[in-house]
Amino acid sequence: MKKTILGIDPGTNIMGYGLLDVDAGKAQMATMGVVDLRKFADPYRKLGYIFERVTGIVEAYHPDEMAIEAPFFGKNIQSMLKLGRAQGTAIAAATRLGIPIHEYAPMKIKMAITGMGQASKEQVAAMLQRILKIAPKDMCDFMDATDALAAAYCHFMQLGRPAPQAHYSGWKDFVNKNRERVCNH
Repeated sequence: MKKTILGIDPGTNIMGYGLLDVDAGKAQMATMGVVDLRKFADPYRKLGYIFERVTGIVEAYHPDEMAIEAPFFGKNIQSMLKLGRAQGTAIAAATRLGIPIHEYAPMKIKMAITGMGQASKEQVAAMLQRILKIAPKDMCDFMDATDALAAAYCHFMQLGRPAPQAHYSGWKDFVNKNRERVCNH
């Protein structure tokens, strides 16, 4: 089944985005980039621009789903509030266009890509480059773009995860829960 996943790394200065095309259980990067918000002094204008850009990305690439990085809990409450507003604005733009949203904690994304929840942005970018076979010329100068692509890849990995296996307390429990699989001789 073909599908496109949009990943977003919300930010109030730089917002990253990355798109993965998924086909036959394999993912490849479609594109990645950033939305530079540093030119806006007005924080509300930044939010408006985030809304416009996410809407434009969705209209251009027609993603089936969006994966977004959850704000992390830091010490600076004002920064966290601003980041939450940016994330909410990106979510509002995508949901307005009918795109299902999936939110992932930064540690979960890093763990999915590198196997280490405390991995650096550079480690995440390098691992994505290897996994997705991204040419050096196609790598973005801003790690926000690879963070967004990492969110999309994390979601892709969640899609491929098999359903949880049933747990049994013993052979009798297995037989009772799987009568159709057990021969009655």
